[in-house]
Amino acid sequence: MAAGCRVLLAVAFLLAFAALPATAQSNESGPIKFPDTQYEPIDWSDIDGWASDDHATAFAAFLESCHALNASRQPPPPGTIAMTNALKEVCARGFAAVPLEEDGAREFFEENFRPVRISKLGDNDGFLTGYYEPIIEGSRVPTGEFTAPLYRRPPNLVVSGWRKFGKDFFPSKGVKVGRRVGRRKIVPYYTRGEIEDGALDGWHLEICYLRSQLDVLFAQIQGSARIRLEDGTILRVNYDSHNGWPYTPVGRVLAERKTLSKDQVTMQGIRAWMEANPDPAKDVRRQNKSYVFFRITDLATADEAVGGEGVPLVPGRSIAVDRSLHAYGTPFFITADLPIANDKAETHFRRLVFAQDTGSAIVGPARADIFFGAGAEAARIAGRIRHPGQFVMLVPRELDPVEAGHAMPLPPERPGFFAQFTASDMIDPTAEAVPLPEAKPAVEAESQPKAKARRKQ
Repeated sequence: MAAGCRVLLAVAFLLAFAALPATAQSNESGPIKFPDTQYEPIDWSDIDGWASDDHATAFAAFLESCHALNASRQPPPPGTIAMTNALKEVCARGFAAVPLEEDGAREFFEENFRPVRISKLGDNDGFLTGYYEPIIEGSRVPTGEFTAPLYRRPPNLVVSGWRKFGKDFFPSKGVKVGRRVGRRKIVPYYTRGEIEDGALDGWHLEICYLRSQLDVLFAQIQGSARIRLEDGTILRVNYDSHNGWPYTPVGRVLAERKTLSKDQVTMQGIRAWMEANPDPAKDVRRQNKSYVFFRITDLATADEAVGGEGVPLVPGRSIAVDRSLHAYGTPFFITADLPIANDKAETHFRRLVFAQDTGSAIVGPARADIFFGAGAEAARIAGRIRHPGQFVMLVPRELDPVEAGHAMPLPPERPGFFAQFTASDMIDPTAEAVPLPEAKPAVEAESQPKAKARRKQ
């Protein structure tokens, strides 16, 4: 396709999708639509590294998600119904395709999906971080060495105004997460600082005890942990719920206070500073008022952690995504240069991955946390990753966004508007911003807010 045509199509997609309301829209048969998101349908040959990936391994991970999709008896979040239903249809064909011949897995993905580059409106790249399952020393009872409790969900934690889908909660009107006072009033739940100061003492919620509140914090950030108890037993814990306060990255606090430079804000750098500065670290830690509660799982020591979808996570293939936008099982091809082998971003990460987990800090259409496994080496890798990456979402052909785009209105013709641009101006993210014409939606939604397409400065 000529460059000029690609630019005009991209502008048409941006204008059409920019007018969407502030929540993801989809139905059981219509196209996928995300707020503040830009899409670019591309060819398989345009994906750097697609042909050289291990598609057979990726296909096995995809089938694990398929089993979970078919087994689930809970409705998916509203914004993911169309994708979930379409994925189930692809899954049925996937089960029928086993075993696959050589290159059969790649051909399966190409025959059943269309690649669509996706990013936040105005951005070219998404953002990647890494996570892992920590292995932490602990004790079933408090001792002089192990003093910081790891709590299960408190019975006085109240969630009101949320709709529950499986194990996840998604907000509806009038969301309140907190403690009930009296018959009707709900007040905010205890913050991290209040819990650390003993707000839950006497409730007998302790699963086990860790050496420090820093260990508790890092277990909460990862969402799961293997606790090696004093008798050698491994206790597996997973995320269960949280206190309703928004998540504040402690790394951001340290960077804003100029305590650590941007390059030093890694998990290893944060931990080293907090261990060396326990008193200031206490204040920094409490800036993150969010607090996670755990449940004990029946996983064996050799098993990988289980993600929010309910399937074992595959190191390097499983990602955590924004659950309000993306359906579990959605395939993404991620292209990025990451510091996996060392501190330099020299490893070419070109891989098909799958949405099999979620997290409160994962927000946006092109935002992912890559799972790297358990233990010290996985921790070192995950801790180094805070990098941009390109996201290609594999959309089932039943939800072809190209076909959906045919019904989208083009921007109204305004003679001379595009004459002020050259082709390079329109694709150069550093070009001076010029207001785009407003697109009229095909169907006027009542009280629908007007959105503006903003170019990255």
